[in-house]
Amino acid sequence: MSTEKNAFSLQGKVALITGGAAGIGLAIAERYLQNGAQVVLLDRTPQVVEIAQQLDTTSALGIVTDVTDKAALTQAVAQAKAHFGRLDVLVNSAGIVALHPAEELPEEAWDRTMAVNLKGVFLASQVVGHYFLRQGGGSIINLASQAGVVALPNHLAYCASKAGVIGLTQVLALEWGPHNVRVNAISPTVVLTELGRKAWSGDVAEQMKQKIPLRRFAEPQDIAASALFLASDAANMITGANLVVDGGYTIQ
Repeated sequence: MSTEKNAFSLQGKVALITGGAAGIGLAIAERYLQNGAQVVLLDRTPQVVEIAQQLDTTSALGIVTDVTDKAALTQAVAQAKAHFGRLDVLVNSAGIVALHPAEELPEEAWDRTMAVNLKGVFLASQVVGHYFLRQGGGSIINLASQAGVVALPNHLAYCASKAGVIGLTQVLALEWGPHNVRVNAISPTVVLTELGRKAWSGDVAEQMKQKIPLRRFAEPQDIAASALFLASDAANMITGANLVVDGGYTIQ
């Protein structure tokens, strides 16, 4: 049993993080490294290789892949396992947003949002899940959103995709729990990443903050702390949960 001193240690664990080259994914990678994990950053951008090297030349690996392409994803996960010898944690952090009134949302934007935000989570969970099921354990953490819990204007595709992530999380937790595979979601409020700043700026941002009891948006480090907890042995009895990290926005 973990003691209070080392309850959040990830020593000896290997974590795969999609969307790991920036934003929440990168913040989670940094926090995991600080707590003893080895990390694999999966991202579409070629810069992910260099970013991983800058984080840690021995404990971080960057692999270019597309979470919407199962063949490429399967190859990337196999490469990660071959490099570090095992897999223990999957963080599905890759995501996009398309902002349009519902009646003007292009079909292409809907399809792309669903492909990255929902299908990508499904594919990564399925590919990595095979490893976890064979080894008798693992932890999957899916980045959902407060937009998967409550409605936000101009976020039709995003809200639908994140609600889907929460449902997917619960089904995987139910099916894989008997195999000691834990599956949880984190639902942040607006996070001050490049994606968050794009969606929320100026007067719209200030109006939104006034609806959040803590009167601020989240920092990537706020979400990384939650992801550390869910990946650690301190959360061994938690599965199927949706941890809402929203400063109180959804309680109203």
